[in-house]
Amino acid sequence: MTAHQNGNISTEASDFLLNCFARSPSWQHWLSLPLSLLFLLAMGANAALLITIRLEASLHEPMYYLLSLLSLLDMVLCLTVIPKVLAIFWFDLRSISFFACFLQMFIMNSFLAMESCTFMVMAYDRYVAICLPLRYPSIITDQFVVKAAIFILARNSLTILPIPILSGRLHYCGRNVIENCICANMSVSRLSCSDITINRLYQFAFGWALLGSDLIFILLSYTLILRAVLRLRSEGAVAKALSTCGSHFILILFFSTILLVFVLTHVAKKKVSPDVPVLLNVLHHVIPAALNPIVYGVRTQEIKQGIQRLLKKGW
Repeated sequence: MTAHQNGNISTEASDFLLNCFARSPSWQHWLSLPLSLLFLLAMGANAALLITIRLEASLHEPMYYLLSLLSLLDMVLCLTVIPKVLAIFWFDLRSISFFACFLQMFIMNSFLAMESCTFMVMAYDRYVAICLPLRYPSIITDQFVVKAAIFILARNSLTILPIPILSGRLHYCGRNVIENCICANMSVSRLSCSDITINRLYQFAFGWALLGSDLIFILLSYTLILRAVLRLRSEGAVAKALSTCGSHFILILFFSTILLVFVLTHVAKKKVSPDVPVLLNVLHHVIPAALNPIVYGVRTQEIKQGIQRLLKKGW
């Protein structure tokens, strides 16, 4: 029996094995089709949104550039996670190299943090648009979007980089079977023979601190927006302001709700099946990505009109 078959690592160069839904193998069968459809929807809808924003001159504004950035992050996250999960479901391709595993770990952690940071910048954009409308053209410029994109990329990449580095430097001398569909940090670190206290502390202190600080800023922005909207005397102005912010808030709700449920199931892991957090982790990488462009396409008149014009031109 080989090292891959009995689940032990015989050399430092061995691959990991992703043991996806080990306690509920039937989940793979009924999840494969809806997960495939969600993946195709996420790729197609985000691609359509990016093409529309790129080709429609009326959408060449900072707000839509930020939305394009969000779509790109969604697509990268989907491509990093879902094809490998489907390969496990369909072809039992559970093996993943050390390098690919730690690369996936880095992309998942950093890009999720980038999405959170993008939502924060989008909330600030809406705050300036509603609370400081006369100053909006001078504050939210194309240059602002470029600086914001650089900040999002640099802050989250540099802060998250130690997570795969800390996991990669651990000594893996026992089982090589990851009880997960993806290379989640703690799922991988638990396989090592080394002390993982530093890994736990870093992920908690820095990973959650990033998301927590973003969420606080988002809530503060929308509190100030709501206060400003309630002071408006015109019903039309109130409706327009709420509609403008509504799409952003729905996207943030998609992102944070699944993440919150995922955290709560981890906290109450003794009361739920260990496969439930694994399922939620997988879904968190595809459901927001599939729904985000649809929400904007349905709720934003400019995007709907842009898509209709492109369809009339034969796109």
